[in-house]
Amino acid sequence: MFIQVIEGKTSDPEAVHRQLEVWQRDLMPGAIGYLGSTGGCTSTGDCILVARFESADAARRNSERSEQTRWWGETQKCFEGPVRFHDSVDVHVMSHGDLDDAHFVQVMEGHVADETRAADLEHQADPILSELRPDLLGTVTAYFGDHEFAELAYFTSEDAAREGERREMTGDFAGKFAEWEKLMKVERYMDLTDPWLVKS
Repeated sequence: MFIQVIEGKTSDPEAVHRQLEVWQRDLMPGAIGYLGSTGGCTSTGDCILVARFESADAARRNSERSEQTRWWGETQKCFEGPVRFHDSVDVHVMSHGDLDDAHFVQVMEGHVADETRAADLEHQADPILSELRPDLLGTVTAYFGDHEFAELAYFTSEDAAREGERREMTGDFAGKFAEWEKLMKVERYMDLTDPWLVKS
């Protein structure tokens, strides 16, 4: 899987959302290797769009379409200041349900100290989380250069997610989670209370 993350600041989230709807209606039918996308803006105007493709080649071929170029030319006008792009083929998916059924998405960004160990801990935690956190539909984690990462956690609702956060962890699982938190240094959170989810 290939992921492209686009981030920027906007004072008009609805304008960004309308552009996404234009893409879904006019460009998605011809998109090559497109798997889906997640987007949204926070209450402070931080906006993120995460597109998933089958491969980097498919994403490149899509970006080379003239209609894609025109669409982005209009879309970038919705942002204030620079827009940041991040690409990755180092993607890990954990799924306990249909991610596109989420009504709340939390984005976590930061730096990872040991990607291999962090991925191993997530793999070990997967069956436990499916029972302990029914509110968590799954996660998508992308690793970039300089040990940066972006993880998207998909929840059934914000209320359920907040309730799940308050649930006490015990025993071996608590220790593994504490180790994971040390390895995955989260430096920024983005709460998408009205996520834009586009299926392929």
